[in-house]
Amino acid sequence: MRGYKTRDVAEFTGLTQSQVRHFVRRGLIQPARDERALYHFSFQDVVLLRTAKGLLDDAVPVRKALKTLVKLSADLKGFDSLAAVRIYAEGNTVVVRQDDQQWDADTGQHRFSFTIKELAGQVRTLAKRREAHHEQTEHLDSDDWYNLALDLEEVDPDKAPDAYNRSISLNPKNADAHVNLGRLFQIRGDLRLAKRHYQLALAAVPAHQLAFYNLGTVFDELDELEQALDYYRRAPNVPDAHYNLARIFEIRGDELSSMRHMRQYRRLIDVD
Repeated sequence: MRGYKTRDVAEFTGLTQSQVRHFVRRGLIQPARDERALYHFSFQDVVLLRTAKGLLDDAVPVRKALKTLVKLSADLKGFDSLAAVRIYAEGNTVVVRQDDQQWDADTGQHRFSFTIKELAGQVRTLAKRREAHHEQTEHLDSDDWYNLALDLEEVDPDKAPDAYNRSISLNPKNADAHVNLGRLFQIRGDLRLAKRHYQLALAAVPAHQLAFYNLGTVFDELDELEQALDYYRRAPNVPDAHYNLARIFEIRGDELSSMRHMRQYRRLIDVD
C-alpha cells in the first residue's frame, strides 16, 4: 500500500505523531489502513496537516483549527499546490487567501488586508512618480525599466509587459526581465511565449534556477511530466520545485522519491 506513514507525516509537518493521530480521530483526514491497521496518508493529507500546524503556530486553538479545516477540507481538495492557497491566523480570525482574494474561513466574508492595501498605495505612488520621471528622461537603462515593470505589476499590470520589453530591448541578456515577462505570459495562458522567454533567460544565464523551475511548471501544465521532472531537478534551490517533484513521484507510485523531495522541500522552507 502506497502513502506516507505516521512518522513521515510528523517529520514533514512538524506535528508530533500524537497530534497527527488526534487530527485523524477528529475526522480532519481519513487515511487508508494496511493489513496491520497502520495509517497510510495521502499527499493531500500532508497538505491539510501542514496547514493545521501553521494555524497552531499562530496560536489558533486546536478546536478552532480543527473546526475550520474540516469545513474547508472539501474545497481544499481542489488545490494541488501550496502556492495556490494560504490559510493563516489574523488575530482571532482564520483567513483563507487564493491569489488576490481573501475571505474569512468561518463566515465566508471576503476581506482586504489593510496592510496590503496600505503597501499597494505606497507602491502606486512610487510607480507613478517613476513613470512620470521616465517619460521625461531618455537616458534609462535596462535595470530602470525592469524596476518600473516590477512596480507596474502591482498597480497597473497591463503596462508591465511593455516595461519588461523595453528593459529587454536595451539588454537582451537581462534574464530576470525575461523570466518575469514569461511569467506574465504564463498567467495569461500563453505558454508558447512563456516558454520562449524562460529559454531566453537560460541562454543569458544558464544556471538561472527560477527559469528552470518556471519551465518545469509550463511542461507540468501541458502534462509533459518527463520534461517537467527534468526542469524541476535543475532548480534544487527552489522549494516548490521539490514540492512538485514530490507530487509527481507520489502520483507515479514512487514513494521513496516523493518522501525524499518532501524532506528537501521542508528543509528549504525552514531555512527561508
